[in-house]
Amino acid sequence: MTNTVKPRNEPYIVELRPSEYWWCSCGLSQRQPFCDGTHEAEHTGMKPLKVEVSKRQEVSFCGCRKSKGAPYCDGTHKTL
Repeated sequence: MTNTVKPRNEPYIVELRPSEYWWCSCGLSQRQPFCDGTHEAEHTGMKPLKVEVSKRQEVSFCGCRKSKGAPYCDGTHKTL
């Protein structure tokens, strides 16, 4: 399976603190927008994208999984 699931038609807006995060690229995680390893259990062939944050900030993670700037939302969901 290589198709992503589209869990929502809007971004996930989250406040992040300095740390390392993994954005779910397959859309199957129960911890959206973050990876919980479901891609391995479901054998999707996909991998999460690593996001490193050096200062506290609010970000908009893509929810539709179609952004050209993944893991960040670029507004593509508005055209789907």
